[in-house]
Amino acid sequence: MKNIKGENKRSQILTLIRESWERRGISPSVREITEALGYRSPNAVQFHLRQLEGLGLIVRTSKQSRSIRLAQMPYGLHPPPLQLAGQVAAGALTEAVEQSETVDLGGLFPSPKHFLLRVQGDSMIDAHICDGDLVVVKSQSRAARGSIVVVRTEQDEATLKYWFPEKKRIRLQPANARLKPIYVDSATVLGVVVGVIRQFAAR
Repeated sequence: MKNIKGENKRSQILTLIRESWERRGISPSVREITEALGYRSPNAVQFHLRQLEGLGLIVRTSKQSRSIRLAQMPYGLHPPPLQLAGQVAAGALTEAVEQSETVDLGGLFPSPKHFLLRVQGDSMIDAHICDGDLVVVKSQSRAARGSIVVVRTEQDEATLKYWFPEKKRIRLQPANARLKPIYVDSATVLGVVVGVIRQFAAR
């Protein structure tokens, strides 16, 4: 019975991690997990985190806060291969040729450092990233100037913007002509966007 209870707690922790990344773009803190599970001390949470890490279900960066993430995509195991049906013209018309090739999305982004985030808002629409899209993010703490990144600000808020470090500040530039850039003294890069997945509603 004790083992079953432990498995239930570990399952709850995985859910908390996934939901935190989906909603806020950051991992939950150990304190937040402790409170959500109703523990008085973080020791039990640390025990479960070590168990999950040993099972290869989560990845943590030592000595870095809010560094817990799922080893697989936040939506579970990576999606099955999709059939590549052929090519379609976006310019001049071409003959449609049926194909039987498949594309494994997990194969496109095979590193355990990749994860998904759902976009909320339209601040990056001119970069063809729209509200409701899924962005594929490669977890890393550094980014080249002009990269599209997920960052955490000093106010502990996560945002998706272009990354422009300046002399005494950082410019987080939206890709929307209606919006002004955000200037911050410091920010932590959580990852760099390497892909976008969009699902269109059937009509």
